[in-house]
Amino acid sequence: MTASTSVGSGKAAPMTAEERKVIIASSLGTVFEWYDFYLYGSLAAIIAKQFFSGLDEGSAFIFALLAFAAGFIVRPFGALVFGRLGDLIGRKYTFLVTIVIMGASTFLVGILPNYASIGVAAPVILIILRLLQGLALGGEYGGAATYVAEHAPASKRGAYTSWIQTTATAGLFLSLIVILITREVTGPNFEVWGWRVPFVISVLLLGVSLYIRLQMSESPAFQKMKNEGKLSKSPLGESFGQWKNLKIVILALFGLVAGQAVVWYTGQFYALFFMTQVLKVDAYTANILIAVALFVGTPFFLLFGTLSDKIGRKLVIMLGLLLAIITYLPNTPVSIFNNLTHYANPKLESAMANAPATITVDPAECTFQFNPTGTAKFTSSCDIAKQVMASNSASYSSVAGAAGTVAKVKIGETEIESYSSKGLSKDEAKAKDTAFKKDIRDALNAAGYPTKADPAEINKPMVLLLLTILVIYVTMVYGPIAAYLVEMFPTRIRYTSMSLPYHIGNGWFGGLLPTISFALVAQNGNIYHGLWYPIVVAAVTLVIGSLFLGETKDVDIYAND
Repeated sequence: MTASTSVGSGKAAPMTAEERKVIIASSLGTVFEWYDFYLYGSLAAIIAKQFFSGLDEGSAFIFALLAFAAGFIVRPFGALVFGRLGDLIGRKYTFLVTIVIMGASTFLVGILPNYASIGVAAPVILIILRLLQGLALGGEYGGAATYVAEHAPASKRGAYTSWIQTTATAGLFLSLIVILITREVTGPNFEVWGWRVPFVISVLLLGVSLYIRLQMSESPAFQKMKNEGKLSKSPLGESFGQWKNLKIVILALFGLVAGQAVVWYTGQFYALFFMTQVLKVDAYTANILIAVALFVGTPFFLLFGTLSDKIGRKLVIMLGLLLAIITYLPNTPVSIFNNLTHYANPKLESAMANAPATITVDPAECTFQFNPTGTAKFTSSCDIAKQVMASNSASYSSVAGAAGTVAKVKIGETEIESYSSKGLSKDEAKAKDTAFKKDIRDALNAAGYPTKADPAEINKPMVLLLLTILVIYVTMVYGPIAAYLVEMFPTRIRYTSMSLPYHIGNGWFGGLLPTISFALVAQNGNIYHGLWYPIVVAAVTLVIGSLFLGETKDVDIYAND
């Protein structure tokens, strides 16, 4: 690592009551920022209707998700901008700026006129606000983690920074609870105007967060560097222009953060997507189960952060990756997602076993349906058939047909011919699409494939247990990571250096997980095939991290080189 392995001044004085108060306050402020960020994702379907109503329903939802993804994509740029400021002018003032940008952008989403009121200006302004949110969040995490670690006693850095690690889960949990309460209170008006309430009341959270952060003192490590005149004049140049630092940034990304990100997004986002979109569990039940799992699992962030102070950050994180890889593997007795199907939608499991589906295709006309921008059009009979089967949560196997074969779907004993939309008018394509989807759905119904999970057959205790295990994996890989990243870099460039790999890993490797996993499912035909993306990324991180990363729990974070 880049810092000395002797424990220096960071261990000399235990944390005072005032310092502890400041650290908890900084964590609370970060909860509010994550709350703001996740509101949009949770309400994407409603936002699609409000701001992209000039498009058809499917395209509107895609562009709403694209606007959500934009917040993830720009996070590394926020890390560069605010990381540099944090290393130049201080941790405190930088994330005062980030909280204002995040809070103001979220409030403005709540009062922004919709497409029906101001036309195309509505989605344009919405996307700009999302970009501002992403930039702010890109600067927030590095500042909060660095600030907390630089206040903590050396022997408790994992324990204290693990409070920061709870904030993303707590923010997601808070956003789900506020949405559920608002939906209950506003009833049928929720989709008309009630959805705005969670955004608007975020201004209260902004006020509390801003007040709290104004009371905080500057990080002692930064203040020491400033007093000694040793601040970096070019944090970006030192972090990424010098190989000795750049190689640590690269190792942090591929040997630590990328795997952590896919486990995090699989355990908290993909699990929800899988429950609602694949297993067809109603959204209310799925959200409640996820919220309870998050509530039960959150204390484990603190447990594993504290444990990393005793046995090391690396061991805890790598073990979490290994357990996730083993239990993500589909079609094994310990597969969590196979067991979710068994306990949440047993009729779907039974139908896939008793009436397997196939698609006979010309392989040359099949494409990999990776569509992160939502703008690609898939027009071949193969792609259309695969899309429709995937949207119905129906696993299938592909059979290679002769060149020029029009794709044929076989479900049980029923065979349905697909179609190509090339050269068709909009009305013709729509009519073909409607008829084909109806034929597929009728055949699936006849074969016993359910349109939704039967609430009476959902084994909620077992589903909750499986979801909680997924969250515990998240806490293993995420709880110690703030302390690990802080300890990898010297004080003068710490904010900049740790922020970029963190936000590339979480913003890109994690943020694109739903899109990539859905493309893998559509390509292969198996509803579990999307799990290979987090499995492979986590495995790469496990190998690189195990071989090339050292332990950091005893480093002196006041070291300057």
